[in-house]
Amino acid sequence: MVFLWRTRSNEKKITPVLSWPESEPESEITIPPEFQCPISIDLMKDPVIISTGITYDRVSIETWINSGNKTCPVTNTVLTTFDQIPNHTIRKMIQGWCVEKGSPLIQRIPTPRVPLMPCEVYEISRKLSSATRRGDYEKCGVIIEKIKKLGDESEKNRKCVNENSVGWVLCDCFDKFSGDEKLTFMLNEILSLLTWMFPIGLEGISKLASATSFRCVAGLLKSTDDSVRQNAAFIMKEILSLDETRVHAFAVENGVAEALVKLIGDSVSSSSTKSSLIAIYQMVLQKPEIASEFLEIGLVSITVEMIVDAENSVCEKALAVLDAICETEHGREEVRKNALVMPLLVKKIAKVSELATRSSMSMILKLCKTGNTVAVEDAVRLGAFQKVLLVLQVGYGEETKEKATELLKMMNTQMKLMSDCVDSLKEFKYIKKPF
Repeated sequence: MVFLWRTRSNEKKITPVLSWPESEPESEITIPPEFQCPISIDLMKDPVIISTGITYDRVSIETWINSGNKTCPVTNTVLTTFDQIPNHTIRKMIQGWCVEKGSPLIQRIPTPRVPLMPCEVYEISRKLSSATRRGDYEKCGVIIEKIKKLGDESEKNRKCVNENSVGWVLCDCFDKFSGDEKLTFMLNEILSLLTWMFPIGLEGISKLASATSFRCVAGLLKSTDDSVRQNAAFIMKEILSLDETRVHAFAVENGVAEALVKLIGDSVSSSSTKSSLIAIYQMVLQKPEIASEFLEIGLVSITVEMIVDAENSVCEKALAVLDAICETEHGREEVRKNALVMPLLVKKIAKVSELATRSSMSMILKLCKTGNTVAVEDAVRLGAFQKVLLVLQVGYGEETKEKATELLKMMNTQMKLMSDCVDSLKEFKYIKKPF
């Protein structure tokens, strides 16, 4: 800053006027070549050295490698390893240069966190496994907290943890201490970590499906803490995917059905609703007789309400659950009692997703086959014939088209019986005569 002094003609005092010297135009700032990433040609923020000895910005070289490239961009040499070593010397030089320039366009580059390495994850897993075998829950709690902090730091850390089998060790730890109610907080922390570690493999899920572990997860599903219930619903969905009779027997014994329906009814979150619907679908599919339990606690009305205005991913799962419920006679009877069902099924055909379309047509078929002609007439009046015909003309899968063909044949037969009165009834004007 420079002070220039000026004397005003009508005043005797001297007033200082501040003036700044003209700075170098921003466009003239040139980044030294050694500070530029060879890939992006931009200032490096996190310089790393790869196996060929060339330094790149971490983001740029990771993008290059993740795109399937296995060579060094500069030397075209095949990389012997994809490890990246931080270049602290260049980074400090870049930081010093940024401070020296002091331009608004050149911000000081902060010191980046060093990403988690596989060898570190292996050591964490080893220590957690050892503490679990000893029954040292305090040491386990410390390690679990460390894993949580590492995962919160970056997505790269989570990826590294996932790729090095930490999930299985956590499942083993959960199984070891799941019978101790005093360790509920630690057990929920494990479930919270596992929600971003799937798939963890059959061996890991089997640990969670043991009688003691299952009982613990079912208990957490009934917690008063919504975040705990959400984590438990996600894990329960994964456990029930085992499709084992003993697992579904555990579900019946531990009141899982009621807990899942309550979670859906409480609208805790979209993810918990989807997890609960998938878990219910798996339970009904594996053990159809459990459908009666779900019907008694109002599953049909709850799922119908979701189908009305829920997001597409929730809607298709709700339709799949209703379709599974319709496998039983009791289920079909309850579904028929709801006046909104048929209009909604017709509306969702070819509108939400192929899965939703297939589930909708499957339900209409079940309701029409096992009921009287009223169900078929309702479907026709609501415009199902035209929508199902459209399904055959669009690129849906073979299974979906097979259901569409069967449903068209059924509706066509009914339309022939109705054809004499179609032209005289105003509300049926939009229905074309059968082909």
